[in-house]
Amino acid sequence: MPDMTQTTQSSGSMAKRLPLLIILAVAAVGAFTLKDYLSFRALADNREALIAFRDANYLVTVLGFIAAYVVIVAFSLPGATIATLTGGFLFATFPGFLFNVVGATLGATAIFTAARMGFGEKLGAKLEASEGPIKAIKDGIDENQWSMLFLIRLVPAVPFFVANLLPAFLEVPLRRFVISTFFGIIPGAVVYTSVGAGLGEVFAKGETPNLGIIFEPHIILPILGLCVLAALPIAIKAVRGKSEL
Repeated sequence: MPDMTQTTQSSGSMAKRLPLLIILAVAAVGAFTLKDYLSFRALADNREALIAFRDANYLVTVLGFIAAYVVIVAFSLPGATIATLTGGFLFATFPGFLFNVVGATLGATAIFTAARMGFGEKLGAKLEASEGPIKAIKDGIDENQWSMLFLIRLVPAVPFFVANLLPAFLEVPLRRFVISTFFGIIPGAVVYTSVGAGLGEVFAKGETPNLGIIFEPHIILPILGLCVLAALPIAIKAVRGKSEL
């Protein structure tokens, strides 16, 4: 007869992993099926209907938009950038960026929770019990969690889904993850929301928005400055550590 304890543990482990497995499955399907629906062209084609619906049902539009943003981020679906532009197009830079940040934070929290529940606890325990370079890296991250969390949110080169999953595997507390996500994505959200707020003129000219604007000097330099501030505590700790040797 099979060991009932092992069977129960196996079932419990699968139940914990199920939310993340569902997210990964939906993400894979969405990557191939939703590109045409969550695109700039789709936004351009439906802009008048969206504006009319917003004007007639503002609160419903806000709640529906945030819910859609949560789903896009939680399931890592294509179209997060388009959703951010839509937030600016429908609601202006303010309060549009706030709606974008709330939706992105809630969606990121959902996938973070699913990943930590499914694999994060076991992986974190293995890393903690390991030795050598891997353990040293984990200890370094643990000692500078706030700085590292803000850094991966502020650096534009770090993919959003990576910044959602990595902390889940490093035993980052939920509260820290939520706070660093909310405030860390604000600079980028403000930039892209402001681009979305100017889409009316872009549509009128038949052009496409400049999504590379975040890498222009007057935008990227202040963001890099924030990155330096976030990394400063890490550098200070490293210098103090060397001086104590």
